[in-house]
Amino acid sequence: MTKFVLPPPATPSVAIAGTSERFAVRRIFCVGRNYAAHARELGNDERDPPFFFTKPGDAVVDSGTVIPYPPLTENLHHEIELVVAIGKAGFRISLGRALDHIWGYGVGIDLTRRDLQEEAKRAARPWDWSKSFDRSAPCGPLVPATKSGHPEKGSIWLAVNGEIRQDGDLAELIWPIADIVSICSEAVELKPGDLIFTGTPAGVGPVNPGETITGGVDGIGEIEVTIGPAE
Repeated sequence: MTKFVLPPPATPSVAIAGTSERFAVRRIFCVGRNYAAHARELGNDERDPPFFFTKPGDAVVDSGTVIPYPPLTENLHHEIELVVAIGKAGFRISLGRALDHIWGYGVGIDLTRRDLQEEAKRAARPWDWSKSFDRSAPCGPLVPATKSGHPEKGSIWLAVNGEIRQDGDLAELIWPIADIVSICSEAVELKPGDLIFTGTPAGVGPVNPGETITGGVDGIGEIEVTIGPAE
């Protein structure tokens, strides 16, 4: 039996809709600029091929969590996303087999320290500090693909204190779900427990302490988190 000098950390996990079971999270991959209108609102060309950034697995938190306003930022942004949960390992997965590797789907929020991201862009430095911070990947309960099917269209939305900020449709994805899984697997071997945040529609913006974020994807579910005061 392996002996560790310190107790191993708890396994990050996401709830599964309608059951007490949970989905163990291994890694989190995120697709940048995968809705044309969002790419344009950030001053980018929507024809660019997809690119990925990562968050640590323990950045995930459940719907209903109160998330302290993170340090080092004065411009925290919300980004609503469809989340893909990988259930079958694969490397260089063909486009035609990509959906076979998906266990299910959820609704996530990519929280972003936008001021740190803009600083990193100007300095041509990595985005890690703007994206990969504690509790930066809230995710609602997952729905097995056997129940939801593989969504190709449907409303994706986010509201802050009940006011709609983001209102798009999955049909607007530049790179559909199967493409995302296949392209991601060209760089890494996807394994069970990996999550892929598939991109956000237009309308991203700031969220402040005391505000509540709600969001959802038709046929998949909803999420709600509250931003608390800074720690």
